[in-house]
Amino acid sequence: MKESPFALERELGMQYYATGTPGIGGTLRTVPEDFLVDEIPPAGKGETSGPYLICRLTKTNWELQHAVKEIARRLNISHRRIGWAGTKDKNARTTQLISLYKVTPDEIAAVSLKDIILEPIGQSNEQLSLGDLEGNRFDICIRDADPEDLAGRVATVTETASQALPNYFGLQRFGVIRPLTHRIGELILHGDYEDAVMTYVGLAFPHESEEVRRVRTAFMDTRDTAVALRELPVHMSFERSMLSYLHTHPGDYAGALQQLPPKLLSMFVSAFQSYLFNCALSHRLSEGHTLTDPVPGDRLIFTNGRTDAVTAANIPAVSLHLARGRCNIALFMPGKDEMDAITGNDAIRDILAEMQITADDFRKASTFVRTKFDGAWRPISLKTSIDASVQETNVHLKFTLPPGHYATTVCREYMKADPIRMV
Repeated sequence: MKESPFALERELGMQYYATGTPGIGGTLRTVPEDFLVDEIPPAGKGETSGPYLICRLTKTNWELQHAVKEIARRLNISHRRIGWAGTKDKNARTTQLISLYKVTPDEIAAVSLKDIILEPIGQSNEQLSLGDLEGNRFDICIRDADPEDLAGRVATVTETASQALPNYFGLQRFGVIRPLTHRIGELILHGDYEDAVMTYVGLAFPHESEEVRRVRTAFMDTRDTAVALRELPVHMSFERSMLSYLHTHPGDYAGALQQLPPKLLSMFVSAFQSYLFNCALSHRLSEGHTLTDPVPGDRLIFTNGRTDAVTAANIPAVSLHLARGRCNIALFMPGKDEMDAITGNDAIRDILAEMQITADDFRKASTFVRTKFDGAWRPISLKTSIDASVQETNVHLKFTLPPGHYATTVCREYMKADPIRMV
């Protein structure tokens, strides 16, 4: 176990590495083709009839929400008619399925977008929803790694990954250039829509361009929507949508937030849930507990979704189940369920109390965002078999992860580098 020295990771609750070996350094995503993601769809998707056209979407260097919005614009339909199972990385080449309501293959054939390929594969009676996938396959290259004992360090992490790594929500869950999605989620939970809008539009970060930082800072100071609309780059469509609404509806910050696509709006609150999970996992590790050794009060999640509690009496049986891969130690990401009824989450309960956030705040956010925030159990560890190879100072990794697990969480274990080198 080793503590991260990077302020951004600590701020996002990602405080520890599983291995104590020095990192290999290097750079991820020197080009998008260094980070290949191939979604594994559920069996039979696209093999029936129905009003939803299922397409294979391959995109390079596109953020998914922006890609979907642009596809919808070219088809002259609402972006709400497009569904997907997983949100993929931007600086990467990714392949996944999307569903489009009442769109024909001929209409798809007429869509031409740089670095986007759309291939109809069938029809479905149901829209794709988040989580409708078996997992993701990754093919990743880390370039310019530290050559000293490179093969040995890679082998150490590869072996540990086959046992257990901290199952942190990765950097892209929060944003690395602008790590604020969880902050906005917290503000929505507090009902502070004004600060949520001002943070999203007006808070500048060091790794943005100088011009964008200037426009954001000026808007934060003046709140002049007309000037901000005139000066913000055209591609910043989400900020512009909120500013345009505020320009015609001064002071209606709730309405401005709701100009965002519903799935993006819901991601703010779920990012806050993710932040809570990361913090609680790091708290567990800081207390000297491991990822795989149960202690009384822990909760278990089994492969069928069933949960159970760990007691002093059942630890031997639980340890056997864990060793055989039948279950994992889990933490509960809170939602509108009362936390008092959930055991094994003292750290999360304490964080919520300090932030003065209650189950009722999640219920109100559910109404505002029109998304259920029921809360969910998440395993504290991930393990995967990695095909790792070293070619001079480049490291190639091939592995598969279940839905909701992050490849950057695996890569950070090898690199132990400044997070900005992973984007």
